Amino acid sequence: MSAFHELTLDALDGKSLPLETLKGKVVLVVNVASKCGLTPQYAALEKIYQQFKDQGFSILGVPCNQFAGQEPGTDEEIQSFCSLNYGVTFDLSGKMNVNGPERHQLYRLLAGEGAEFPGDITWNFEKFLLGQDGRVLARFSPRTAPDDGAVIQAIEKALG
Repeated sequence: MSAFHELTLDALDGKSLPLETLKGKVVLVVNVASKCGLTPQYAALEKIYQQFKDQGFSILGVPCNQFAGQEPGTDEEIQSFCSLNYGVTFDLSGKMNVNGPERHQLYRLLAGEGAEFPGDITWNFEKFLLGQDGRVLARFSPRTAPDDGAVIQAIEKALG
């Protein structure tokens, strides 16, 4: 089992979110925010989730308030915002830090020292594509839309 699959996160609904449930799936991990100019990417994320979920694809949204305070809400407010405005059905973790000394273990694996694509997260909606084995296959800029051809092509390739 990969280090990614060994993690258990707090889900936005307060329940436990063991990442071992994603073993064997291709996963797009995205740090998200409700009050960002890129927030409309939620619609494209949900669209590609619906498009590929039956083929073994999942999305993990990670709310983060480290970029200009653009995710100030409580877990309940974030959950409500995502459901009401974008019909989000993919997994959302509780809020976490993606950079700095309090960087969550998930982001130490994705972007920390020794990672496949190391370096600080630059803004909300930065994306990491993980293969079925939990290895990071690609990293996409916040400005790269989830339904951009390069992202779709990488997902399809990872799904085989």
